[in-house]
Amino acid sequence: MSAARPKLPLQGEIWFTQEGKRPVVIVSADSRNRRERAGTVLAIPPTNGIQKAAPTHVLLPSGETGLQSGCAARAEDITVVPKVNLVEHRGRLRMLSDRRICELAAKVSIAMGCAD
Repeated sequence: MSAARPKLPLQGEIWFTQEGKRPVVIVSADSRNRRERAGTVLAIPPTNGIQKAAPTHVLLPSGETGLQSGCAARAEDITVVPKVNLVEHRGRLRMLSDRRICELAAKVSIAMGCAD
């Protein structure tokens, strides 16, 4: 029997990293995510340690993500995650909408100082 192919992450999905089981929102384009030869994805880790909203944060209620509590995706924390370090959640997490992904992209632009 051949081993089953691992599921590839899609843009807007919430996965967990192996070290610490921290959630991350996949923000890279699916054209990259689906390529088996591309060993990494772009991701933004949400956090629930937000004191007040900043111009680079997107607040995500638990009903939108499926996580246990509301959180904020901090665009200034965008990172590259090796696909081999991703673990699919066993529960029923939700996929963020294209609108939310575009909102995150705009916040990354602000974090880089490129916003108008």
